[in-house]
Amino acid sequence: MSLRRPTCRPRVEGDREQEIRDATAEVLAEVGYDRLTMDAVAKAAQASKATLYRRWETKASLVLDTLCTLKAGPETPIDTGSLRGDLIAVFGTPTGFVNDRALTIFSSVLTAIATDEELAAGFRERFLGPKLAVSREIYTRAKERGEIRADLDLDLLEPALPGIVLHRAIVLGEPPRGTSSCA
Repeated sequence: MSLRRPTCRPRVEGDREQEIRDATAEVLAEVGYDRLTMDAVAKAAQASKATLYRRWETKASLVLDTLCTLKAGPETPIDTGSLRGDLIAVFGTPTGFVNDRALTIFSSVLTAIATDEELAAGFRERFLGPKLAVSREIYTRAKERGEIRADLDLDLLEPALPGIVLHRAIVLGEPPRGTSSCA
């Protein structure tokens, strides 16, 4: 009697995992969240659907993981000594709000956030949560330096900059400009 070892499913990791995320971002940018399918990502990544499902159980989990790898800005804000400098250092970089590709991808998931509970919950916790924490730290330091009023509601202020940028870009059709125009 021979003992057969159970076959292990290989994990998707490292460079291959990033290749699949990159393909997901490309498909998101091309067709949007609603029309993105695991089939389309598998084709773009030259992988099987089974490979995708080994790592990501759902389309929402794949897209959320992809968004989190695209997120701009440091986990800890840079302290330049001024509110304006801090905001430019964190959000005014080529990987920040002025990144057309990231804006296109983000725009493609906006409607899905309103209708896909799994994506919305993960998006708020994993994507927005760290960004809001960085914003809070920037605004808290600005309060301490006296650059903004001490009684200003940070819960209201934290999402203001991204909200303004997205409104201008998506609603008004005025894409954000680089930091050179902010100087």
